[in-house]
Amino acid sequence: MSHVKRLAAPPTWQLERKRHKWAVRSSPGPHPFKRSIPLGAVIRDQLKLCDTLSEARRIIGSKKVLVDGRDPKDYKLPIGVMDVISFPDIKQHYRMLMDRHGRLKPVRLKPGEESWKLVRIENKTTVRNNRIQLNLHDGRNILLDKNQYKTGDVLKISLPDQKVMESYPFQPGSIVLMLGGAHAGTTARIKEIEVKRNPAPNVIIMDEGFGTTKTNVFVVGKDTAVISLFEGVIE
Repeated sequence: MSHVKRLAAPPTWQLERKRHKWAVRSSPGPHPFKRSIPLGAVIRDQLKLCDTLSEARRIIGSKKVLVDGRDPKDYKLPIGVMDVISFPDIKQHYRMLMDRHGRLKPVRLKPGEESWKLVRIENKTTVRNNRIQLNLHDGRNILLDKNQYKTGDVLKISLPDQKVMESYPFQPGSIVLMLGGAHAGTTARIKEIEVKRNPAPNVIIMDEGFGTTKTNVFVVGKDTAVISLFEGVIE
């Protein structure tokens, strides 16, 4: 199916629900359907750079847009949290984040921020020659010679060559962006990580007085957030 009714679109999509009936459906890709939005919809409905999907497809086809430093081929490419969308001709760059209402929304970047992104380590695998493969939240993988990072840590990588520039550990004191729950779109500081000795998910307790599960937090800095954020968050 190449389309979805706007009223049935995921709540993370920031779209006008009742003005039109249909919306383009994202292709299978690096981000889950409910936590991503198609590139064509970002260009047309969120950034308002064109009026129709045909115009958005022409923008993509003419190589006037980059996603994470690479030329996208599919207007239905799913765009998720931390993806960087660049328009070199007009010198505008955006990072996809989640706002206070739990909706995916592009944030305008400061000069230089478009050359890197943050990626969260979802899990690790040992491959040939005892090398460590890091499986990241946006579908990409990185091979390392040493096992030096933990699951949940966040890496700052360069685009598009994805070289590791810096790391931000998943530990008490780190600043995190909330990706779900009642506090989605806000930032907080980790106070404690409660490890459960049963099938229940680990609970992350924040300095701000609330807790959430590990899947809902994304580290964005050690003492302060290293990315441009929405208003009302820890800078």
